[in-house]
Amino acid sequence: MERVMVIGGNGSGKTTFSVKLAELTSLPLTHLDRLFWRDNWQRVPREEFDAALAAVLSGDQWVIDGNFLRTIPVRMKRADTVIWFDFPAILCFFGVTERFFKNYGRSRDDMGGYCPERLDREKLSFLFSVFRFNKTNRPQIRAALAENPGVKLVVFKNRRQADRFLASLAQEAASGREESSGREEIRGGEEKGGREENSAGEETRKSKTENGKKERSDGSQRA
Repeated sequence: MERVMVIGGNGSGKTTFSVKLAELTSLPLTHLDRLFWRDNWQRVPREEFDAALAAVLSGDQWVIDGNFLRTIPVRMKRADTVIWFDFPAILCFFGVTERFFKNYGRSRDDMGGYCPERLDREKLSFLFSVFRFNKTNRPQIRAALAENPGVKLVVFKNRRQADRFLASLAQEAASGREESSGREEIRGGEEKGGREENSAGEETRKSKTENGKKERSDGSQRA
């Protein structure tokens, strides 16, 4: 798992998951909202967004969080893993509403500029767009997956499944650190034992040499 796409319904928890995934895997994280937005909800020009995305995709390792449907095919061609938050619309609606009130009046960390959450017509349209997401986007996501059969697909139907996935990764990472530590201890023991054996051998040889010299000296005196 080196190049990971995290996609799915708005409010499903993709961004929070992506942050934790990047921490566990040490993969660099890119939020598409950070590439797309400037201060006060101003969109960057399409050419600038596409160039920034292409620069990220050229890397050997990344986690990319976000939908931006038209970019899914090009991202999936470079990805080795797709994580899809395929939630029921009602769960996404609760999630996006909770996020709105939690961040009301301030800008989220994953935004590209200062974009404070506010209630206006555009925001209301966005809030209710979650009920159209699955109908609009599922067919295109499935079509992109069909064109990239080699990609590993992980599908979550709720946040508990996502949490269990992260917990499993954390356990694997911890086991890896323990195994690495164990190997270092074994190597250290072998090196230490070798040095002790060499030291003992040198002392034995030294003793034999001294005894030999003493015997020759005694023989000379008797003669």
